[in-house]
Amino acid sequence: MVVTFVSEPALAVDAALAGATVATARIDLRRHQGEHPRMGATDVVPFVPFADLPMAVCIDLARSFGARLWKELHVPVFYYGEAAIRPERQELEKIRRGGFEDLRTHIADPDRMPDEGSAAVHPSAGATAVGARIPLIAYNVNLKTTDLRLAKDIAKTIRASSGGLPNVKALGFALGDRGLVQVSMNLTDYRVTNIWKVFRVIRDEAERRGVEVEASEIVGTIPLAAAVGVIKDAIVEPAFRMDQILEKRVWAAE
Repeated sequence: MVVTFVSEPALAVDAALAGATVATARIDLRRHQGEHPRMGATDVVPFVPFADLPMAVCIDLARSFGARLWKELHVPVFYYGEAAIRPERQELEKIRRGGFEDLRTHIADPDRMPDEGSAAVHPSAGATAVGARIPLIAYNVNLKTTDLRLAKDIAKTIRASSGGLPNVKALGFALGDRGLVQVSMNLTDYRVTNIWKVFRVIRDEAERRGVEVEASEIVGTIPLAAAVGVIKDAIVEPAFRMDQILEKRVWAAE
């Protein structure tokens, strides 16, 4: 589950900690199974600048939250993104590799030691990645097939780490109850690779294999600028500007 909230910086840490407190009390990873990689009941907490808030503020908020998460809930913390203390931990997937089960065994290894807390996971809540980053778009494309290998192949084709589209992280999952497979993505910089660009590549790769797209979905929220980027690409109108959006003009006038 993805939860997004907007707050004044002074309130953000308390709000995030309140949510983490509930998750820690109610979610037991020893009895949890799922398709998506996870290492914590509160798996990842990114602080994202909104409007003109400097990234430096979000880094401070991440460090404050991480320290309190360990002190108050005894959940060890790994800092990532702009808040990373170790350069090799900037990428979330490098911290979360193997999930809760692997981390539980290897957290005392020199390269897996947490940035906050002792070298042991919380027995039921695991560990949490805490970071600061620009807005990320969680985007999925569902394909009309049950062939999981096809989804995994397309995910490998498009993800940046395999030489695909820049700033794209992708995995293939089976949606067994719906008779579909899914290419599940994080677009870590929509200014480089936007929704329309990645959709077209997936659609074309699927059609090349004789499979149609069933639907796509955006998980959570996206920046207005990301929607504008899609318009520019989809209708081949590179000169389209933010101030051509009616509501934007009205808000600016107010």
